[in-house]
Amino acid sequence: MPLNLYSLTNPSLFISSPASRRSAYSLKQKLRLAASALHLHFVRFSEVHKFEKPRDRKALDLMISCAAAVMEEYADIIFSYGYSDEFSFILKKESKFYQRRGSKILSLLVSFFTSVYTIKWKDFFPHQKLLYAPSFHAQIIQCPTLEVLQTYLAWRQNDCHLNNLYDTCYWKLFEREKSETKAHGRLKGTQKREKNELLFQEFCFNYKTLHLMLRQGTCLFKTQIEEVVKYKENGDPIKRLRKKMMEVHSDNIAGKSFWNQHSSLLSELGRFEVDIHKIRPEYVESFLFQDKLMLSTWIVVRIDGCHFHRFSDIHKFEKPNDEKALKLMNACAAALLEEFQDITFAYGVSDEFSFVVKKESKFYERQPSAIVSTMVSFFSTMYISKWNEFFPETELNYPPSFDGRAVCYPSSKILRDYLSWRQVDCHINNQYNTCFWMLVDSVKSKREAQNYLKGTQTQEKNDLLARNGIDYNALPDIFRRGSSIFRDKENKTLMEVNCAEDSRKKIVIEHCNIIDDDFWDSHPWILGDKLPLESANTRAMKRTIG
Repeated sequence: MPLNLYSLTNPSLFISSPASRRSAYSLKQKLRLAASALHLHFVRFSEVHKFEKPRDRKALDLMISCAAAVMEEYADIIFSYGYSDEFSFILKKESKFYQRRGSKILSLLVSFFTSVYTIKWKDFFPHQKLLYAPSFHAQIIQCPTLEVLQTYLAWRQNDCHLNNLYDTCYWKLFEREKSETKAHGRLKGTQKREKNELLFQEFCFNYKTLHLMLRQGTCLFKTQIEEVVKYKENGDPIKRLRKKMMEVHSDNIAGKSFWNQHSSLLSELGRFEVDIHKIRPEYVESFLFQDKLMLSTWIVVRIDGCHFHRFSDIHKFEKPNDEKALKLMNACAAALLEEFQDITFAYGVSDEFSFVVKKESKFYERQPSAIVSTMVSFFSTMYISKWNEFFPETELNYPPSFDGRAVCYPSSKILRDYLSWRQVDCHINNQYNTCFWMLVDSVKSKREAQNYLKGTQTQEKNDLLARNGIDYNALPDIFRRGSSIFRDKENKTLMEVNCAEDSRKKIVIEHCNIIDDDFWDSHPWILGDKLPLESANTRAMKRTIG
């Protein structure tokens, strides 16, 4: 499922902004941002879950509910439009949302949308188990003028109408002919008028009687309404302006008559001065900057939990480390290695995971927005799906979300330096947190604990722990070294992943030293080439962790 910064529908995500090499670019100021999210492999997903054809109303209602939740969560989203398996979200022109960092915006929206979709599934399909993880991908489009935004909306709504009309004809023909080839053959080259006549003459069906949601798609936007909040002693009402989510089905969302009557759209996005009579998709597509990551370089996609301090507090994670929470993260990462064969290695600690995509990968043609959004979306789904396995007695109180970014590394040596840095960071953070929470537990305030540890070095922290009966080096490796996940050619099953027996043996989770050469020398297939001698950076990192 793709997610666009202004459209959430088909299996792709659109983001209107050129991406830098790091895919962590900042979007230009005073440009309207549109993000689109699309369901990935939606045809297969709908067949497996037996969606009604040509459109399943419950599935559409689920998408609309998720889009509304996204708009409630992120106040800078002013308007959204969706149909089928896609939704587009429009942010206000002056938005400073996450400093307008494209990768951050993209991944957060697609993650939250996916999490809500997974959680709300049972509300709309109470008798249908979610058989496999839904995922979306997304893209951002920057709209330099209101005309571009208006044309984009007209294009998406026209696409809604054309696809729905075709699908309606196709499934009528298929039900009668029982042949996909014959149904497609009858419709090949037909125009709108001919399709309408086919439905009426052969099936006595008037296309215009279909529900507006199916023919026109769904608009969501926030408006202000006056509500009575209380009454005075004399009975006079006291009114206040409140924001309310509006769901509208309009035959022309890009028309002046619809757009200009809503004050919230005018104030945040602007006025449409003319109507669009001819839709030019190629004009909008010229603003889709499909940047690609450099060829023959390692791609690292790093996924981080968003506001996980709050998430861990609300769900009462153990401090400084919750082993169940770490193992949940590991299970999600292992699932990604199962799902995406181009991922060759993953390293994780706390609420972050770095996934190494092989150098020669053509995954999504190396488009960073598609790679990042798809992986973040799948990770989010797995986190929710596997929650009860690790926290059977703890209710998931609200949807978690993750952000992601992609970085290219030109050599195995530099890639190893990156991974070594993450493991050193694991050690530094874990040692600090172990000391911090030990001090807090000894009746110091958090501020006092921070001040006590300020400026202390590794040995001083070890001595502090030792005086309180804690041998830091005896703590579980998963806390001190993080988790390395890879495919083991020796079929050494250290962790079972929820997948087929023949592939289950391939995924291995270890908590080991990945800074030294020993690990890489004993697992040469992970990076696929002979590594150079350790660099000066790596030697410095080894000294840091002793």
